[in-house]
Amino acid sequence: MTAAAAATEGPALPAEHWSAPFASRPVDATVTVPGSKSLTNRYLVLAALADGPSRLRAPLHSRDSALMIDALRQLGATVTEVPGDGAFGPDLQVVPLPAAAEESRARIDCGLAGTVMRFVPPLAALRNGASVFDGDPHARKRPMGTIIEALKALGVEVSADDGSAPASLPFVVHGSGTVRGGHLVIDASASSQFVSALLLVGARFEEGLHLEHVGKPVPSLDHINMTVAVLRGVGVSVDDSIPNHWVVAPGPIRAFDQRIEQDLSNAGPFLAAALASHGTVRIPNWPEETQQVGDLWRGILARMGAKVTLADGVLTVTGGAEIKGGDFADTSELAPTVAALCALASGPSRLSGIAHLRGHETDRLAALVAEINRLGGDAEETSDGLVIRPAPLHAGVVHSYADHRMATAGAILGLAVPGVQVEDIATTSKTMPDFPQLWTAMLGQDTAGPEEPSGGPAH
Repeated sequence: MTAAAAATEGPALPAEHWSAPFASRPVDATVTVPGSKSLTNRYLVLAALADGPSRLRAPLHSRDSALMIDALRQLGATVTEVPGDGAFGPDLQVVPLPAAAEESRARIDCGLAGTVMRFVPPLAALRNGASVFDGDPHARKRPMGTIIEALKALGVEVSADDGSAPASLPFVVHGSGTVRGGHLVIDASASSQFVSALLLVGARFEEGLHLEHVGKPVPSLDHINMTVAVLRGVGVSVDDSIPNHWVVAPGPIRAFDQRIEQDLSNAGPFLAAALASHGTVRIPNWPEETQQVGDLWRGILARMGAKVTLADGVLTVTGGAEIKGGDFADTSELAPTVAALCALASGPSRLSGIAHLRGHETDRLAALVAEINRLGGDAEETSDGLVIRPAPLHAGVVHSYADHRMATAGAILGLAVPGVQVEDIATTSKTMPDFPQLWTAMLGQDTAGPEEPSGGPAH
C-alpha cells in the first residue's frame, strides 16, 4: 500500500476523539507555551558530555524529552529534577557520563522522537558497551541509514540484534569508549538531524570532526544553525564558513546553567488561532534573537494577512478579515500549521521545499492531503510539497497518525469549522502535554471531555 493510500484510510486502530472547540467569537488571549523540544534535547546531550554538572532551567517536560532523559540515564548519566521557577515543571540537573565506566548493555526506547533516534547513537559510541535502539512501530520506517553508515565510517560497529547489517531501527551500537573522528562525508538530504547528531558529539572525538554533506540540499538548515549556536555557547569551536562543511575542534564541552527558550514552533497553532478566528493572540517572552525555526511565524503570518508586532518581548498577532493564500517555501516543521491555515484561506497556496516531511512521525504530506480533503478541502501533493485551493469545509474527524502536528492542525481547522473532531489528541504530549487544556483556556472555555462535542455534530 502506498503512503498516500495509507494516509487516506487513516490509522488502523481507532482512538478516542476530541471535539475541537469552535470559535464562536474572535479569540482574544495571552498564551505562554512550554520550553523548546529542540533546545531541551540538544542541551541534554551536551550536558551528558560536559566537563561537569549542568542545569537546564525551564526545560520542556514531554514524551520526547522524557525519552531523551531515559536514554541518557541508560547510558550512565544522572538526570535529576530540581525545583525551578518555570510554569511547566522542574529544572533538570545533569551529571555527565562517567569518564571510564565498566562495559554494560543499555536499551534505548526512541519512541517516535527523531532527536533520540538520531542524536543518541553517536553518543552511545562514546561509552563502553552495547546499546540497543528501538522505538514505536512507525519509528522503524523513519530514515536512519545515514547515521548508521556514518558511525560505521567512523569505525563504530553497528549491527542488527541478530548480527546482520541494519538500515533502520532496531539496531545495536557497540561502543568502545572512544571514536577517532576526522573527515566524514554523509548524505543528510533526508534530515538535518543527521548533521546535528554528529556535530553535538564531534568535540569529544579524538580528532574532532570535519563533517561534509554531499547530495541534495540539507532540509531545515535553521536547525543546524541552532546546533552550531548551542555548541559555541558551551565553548565548542565550530567552523561553518564553507557551505556543506562543518569543522568541530576536539576539546571539552563546558558545563552550563541554561534557561530554555519557549518552543516557538509550538506557539504556531495558538498564533494561527488569531487568523482562524479573526482575533488576537499574544505570546509573551518572545526572543528578540533566536535560532528557532518558529521565529519564521512573524513573516509567514504577516503574509497571510495578519498584523504582527513584537514589542517589549510580546509577540502580538491579529487576524485580518480573511486569510490570504500564497507561496510558502521551506516551512519545515511549521508546515502542518501553515497547511491548516491555507485550507481556510481565500486564495490558493503552494508549500514547497518540504519533501523531507514524508519521513517524519508520519508521511505528513500524504496525511495533510488526506485530512484536508476528508473535510471537503482541495489539496494535493507535489514532488516537494502541497497545493491547497479554496473549498468549503465541513464537519468530520481529523486523524492524527500519532503525529502531534497533525493533531494541532486539526484543532486549528476546528476553530473555523463546526463539528471537527480530532482522533487521539493525546499524541500532542510528544512535545506539549497540556495542549488540550491550553487550547480551551485560550478560548475561555471549559475543557470538554471526549464524549462532549463543543462544535456541533460530526459528519
